[in-house]
Amino acid sequence: MINHKLVLPEHLNHYGYLFGAYLLHYVDEYAYITANLNFPGHRFVTIGLDKVVFRKNIRLGSVLKFDINHTRKGNTSAKTVSRSLP
Repeated sequence: MINHKLVLPEHLNHYGYLFGAYLLHYVDEYAYITANLNFPGHRFVTIGLDKVVFRKNIRLGSVLKFDINHTRKGNTSAKTVSRSLP
C-alpha cells in the first residue's frame, strides 16, 4: 500500500526539519491502515517499532512516500513493514 504525506510548517522542529515524532506517527498510522484493510473487523495495537533510523533531514514542502507491506500473519498478530522515501 502506498501513501503520501506533505510536510507542513506545523510538522517542523526548532531546526526547521520534520520533527521525528511526526514521522513515527505516520509510520504507525499507515501500518494500522494496512493491517485494517487486510483484516477488516479486527482490533490492532502497535507493540513496537524496530530499527528506526533517521538518515536525512526532511524539509518543509517535502512529499513523503510510504510503502507499507504486510509481511507475516501469526495466530494473534500481524507484521507490517514500512518504508518512507522523501
